[in-house]
Amino acid sequence: MLPRSSTLFHFTKSMDVLFSILNYGFWPRYCFEDVQWQGFKDHDFIAYPMVCFCDIPLGRIAEHVDFYGSFGIGLTKEWGARNNLNPVSYYTGNNQLHQAFQSLITIAVDLPDEEKKSQAVKNLRYLLAYSKPTIGRIIVNGTPVPKEFYQESEWRYIPQHENVPEYLLFNNYGATDVLDHHNALASQHARLTFYPSDVRYLFVPTDADIPPIMNYITSELDRHPSSDLKVLMSRVTSLESVTRDL
Repeated sequence: MLPRSSTLFHFTKSMDVLFSILNYGFWPRYCFEDVQWQGFKDHDFIAYPMVCFCDIPLGRIAEHVDFYGSFGIGLTKEWGARNNLNPVSYYTGNNQLHQAFQSLITIAVDLPDEEKKSQAVKNLRYLLAYSKPTIGRIIVNGTPVPKEFYQESEWRYIPQHENVPEYLLFNNYGATDVLDHHNALASQHARLTFYPSDVRYLFVPTDADIPPIMNYITSELDRHPSSDLKVLMSRVTSLESVTRDL
């Protein structure tokens, strides 16, 4: 088995969300990130706008699907490179490597030139947004639970746009109106789009779920050439059938 897939996968729990992705692209949303390991004193969680993918080989996908959902899409890594997707950097904790980052932040904060200081801190914060602990916590139904992140082989798209704030603090994230407002900004300014030719897989849970997605492709995506839609429909498969052979 290859250690990594040549495809970037994104899974969700809803057929409607998969339909929306096919029609409008990926919507970056502000997501809880465990930053306790980074040494933050005032906040255990910070929310960054992001879309998450993984390059787990299909032979190891079952556990990932059980946690994140059985409706999925797989796109080429060439598409990912064109759209500034990057794999996450994993850290074993607040060790010497991470302390080197903290030292750079201290140096950046102490820069006398305000413009250079602001840009340096912004760039370092962006790097940290692509960082995760090997083992940390994830919010499930409002409660932090332990999770082994390193096994997820995560890639991320984190938009940089002047109208999309870089992050939200935990107290702001908990305010539904604030969260909805910022997610709407990300939807408006930072959608991540693709063409049918970029798609390698469309997953649904069972064979019974195949006709609805076929119908959606033919009725809602007819702005694309019919030849592209035929190829896209050929990418549809059920996890029910795939897992029999894994």
